[in-house]
Amino acid sequence: MNILFLAPHPFYQERGTPIAVNLLLQALSKQGHKVDVMTYHEGTDVTHPGVTLHRIRRPVFARNVPPGPSVKKILCDLVMLPMALKMARQNHYDLVHAVEESVYIAMLIKRRLGIPYLYDMDSSLARQIAEKFGFLKFMLPLMTRTEGAAIKRALGVVPVCDALADIARGDGARKIFLLRDISLLKPASSADHETVKKLIPENNRPRFMYLGNLEVYQGADLMLESFARFIQAGGNADLIIAGGKDADVQRYQQKAVTLGINAQTRFLGHQPVSRMSALFEFADVLVSPRIKGNNTPMKIYSYLASGKAILATALPTHTQVLTQEVAILSPATVESFAGAMAKLASNKPLRDQLGQSARALAQRSYSEESFRKTAQELYDWVNTEIHGHA
Repeated sequence: MNILFLAPHPFYQERGTPIAVNLLLQALSKQGHKVDVMTYHEGTDVTHPGVTLHRIRRPVFARNVPPGPSVKKILCDLVMLPMALKMARQNHYDLVHAVEESVYIAMLIKRRLGIPYLYDMDSSLARQIAEKFGFLKFMLPLMTRTEGAAIKRALGVVPVCDALADIARGDGARKIFLLRDISLLKPASSADHETVKKLIPENNRPRFMYLGNLEVYQGADLMLESFARFIQAGGNADLIIAGGKDADVQRYQQKAVTLGINAQTRFLGHQPVSRMSALFEFADVLVSPRIKGNNTPMKIYSYLASGKAILATALPTHTQVLTQEVAILSPATVESFAGAMAKLASNKPLRDQLGQSARALAQRSYSEESFRKTAQELYDWVNTEIHGHA
């Protein structure tokens, strides 16, 4: 098929949605489809047979576009809209594959040119905007109805987790294909192992490790405050934080000083995905303290595959994948999260048991093979719907 793929974010960058998009583009390339990708001006070029990148012109004031809703993203999407319409008019596309908010561009293309679209639903846009910008909560009913219209008019909806599938189902999605993220762990190279060894000092204390950006919704404040409570209660461990923009790292470093845990907390800054396995080798517990959102963080699948114990908040963002058999799920309060840290720090048999169960779950349910199989089933179905044959 001839596909217009709308990817409204910097591409390629090593963060959640761009990583998932790249995995899907690899799958579409192997299936033999021709794919034109319309994406932002920022990012590293990637090459896959049959896949061509088209970048928007850089809008003024749109450097370093962050994850999640932002004014910079709105500026980029306004530039993407006419460019995507022009490409759709000039090419005979069978389908528009629209990621996140680009679904509204796809709706316009369908209305004007009749090209069907898939809604690649990585989050609930309405809820995400209301959570990040509290002053817009009064618009949530309107935004929810608009999101519902995008779902109803799509040929199919492709959510990344059960919570989003439930939203799509409730809004009358015609067809749902649940396409979960997968582990990104690859064997650690000796060079990466040596690099990480220099970053993390040797000692006999258990190590808690967080990997990811430091946006507020990720719960870094909860994690640091809980770790401080754990240390103040006599706990003995280290907290390693890998990831985050420089400004966020500096802000949380200052918070660690204020909380009196600077000596036990180490910030590594941004680390490449290729170094993840090496980082996890130096961890005893992997932490996901997210406090908002309903989509499962992509890192959870790599956490599972690592064979390490996991500590996460007991919120739907985690519980739709994690259970008490593979993780400690704690209420998102400082007292509870600190208590869970104490429990894991003092109980190596429990850590080992959780890690073994987590790895078995990842191998059984969240493999690259299962991702490719679902992507193949999805596009076989699309081909049948559009052309009447698989």
